[in-house]
Amino acid sequence: MRRLFRTFIFGIILGVIGAGALVYFRPAVDLHRERSLIAVQPNGGNIERFRINLPSDRILVGLPGVDNSIPAALEWPGEGLLGDMQAEIFIVHDDDNAVVGVASRLASSSEETGPFIEWAVHLPARGTIYAQMELIPAADGFRNGVLRSGTREFQSLVGNVREQFVSEVEEGDSQGRIVLEAALVGLLGDEE
Repeated sequence: MRRLFRTFIFGIILGVIGAGALVYFRPAVDLHRERSLIAVQPNGGNIERFRINLPSDRILVGLPGVDNSIPAALEWPGEGLLGDMQAEIFIVHDDDNAVVGVASRLASSSEETGPFIEWAVHLPARGTIYAQMELIPAADGFRNGVLRSGTREFQSLVGNVREQFVSEVEEGDSQGRIVLEAALVGLLGDEE
């Protein structure tokens, strides 16, 4: 009986070592990271552009009083609970039209909470950008905003984010696209 127990324990240990070696040399998941398309600014920092093709990249649209929400079965809470808050979730592409992440856009014009427009762009391999936007677009058609926070790669950066709706229809779009442009720079003395 004792010998059988030792053989059983030896088999378990050998099995764990074998499984670990197999996963190390033959990973179960092969994650692919798209190459970041970043342009360098003349004054330092970088510029990165993201695009959202409409309507194909909409994952969720939550608007008060809308009958054709996305997904179709979504029941957005009544105006009493969330006021006029709007929520949208999108697939995000880079300039090469490769999918690089997801983004959410929250907006409200409620006087109770104060009017706001916010973007959160999550790039799984890199981190998340959170930006607060101005309510009124500038004369050049861009809505300007400020990076308020970031995670991982974006944690120590500061800068501006610009949003623009481009109505020029390209292949696959029927309404145009949203372009987000992040101009970010590292803080002085923030070298690792």
